[in-house]
Amino acid sequence: MNPTLSESIDIARSANDVYDMVSDVTRMGEWSPVCVACWWDEGDGPREGSWFTGRNETPERTWETRSLVTSARRGEEFAFVVGGVRTKWSYSLQPIDGGSRLTETWEFLPGGAESFQERFGDDAEGQLESRREAARTGIPATLAAIKAAAEK
Repeated sequence: MNPTLSESIDIARSANDVYDMVSDVTRMGEWSPVCVACWWDEGDGPREGSWFTGRNETPERTWETRSLVTSARRGEEFAFVVGGVRTKWSYSLQPIDGGSRLTETWEFLPGGAESFQERFGDDAEGQLESRREAARTGIPATLAAIKAAAEK
């Protein structure tokens, strides 16, 4: 089974408006506690099949990842997979009275498990637990920051 975490927040903006925010990966650094910057590879944009690079920072390290956009449906869902196979992040939207409900989901995929086993060996489970904890605390922080920006 793939470890998955998910939380939702209600935002007083339309699903299309919120989608436009979350699908603009160049803004991710404004909201995420770990991702400090993203940019589209080769001048691309938010469409299925496009790639972007993200820079992440924690007190322990700084690293970059490339991610593949797997869903880009305005007003419904924006999703991407880190490394094309490792971890799926998705932002799904539902219209509600007075705005929209934004759900952020983190799913550690089988490709991530294989990559962690190769990279970290006996420490793979500990490394996964570290990522799970970062997602557990990061998702509500990111959602709160997106809500604050959307409702300005």
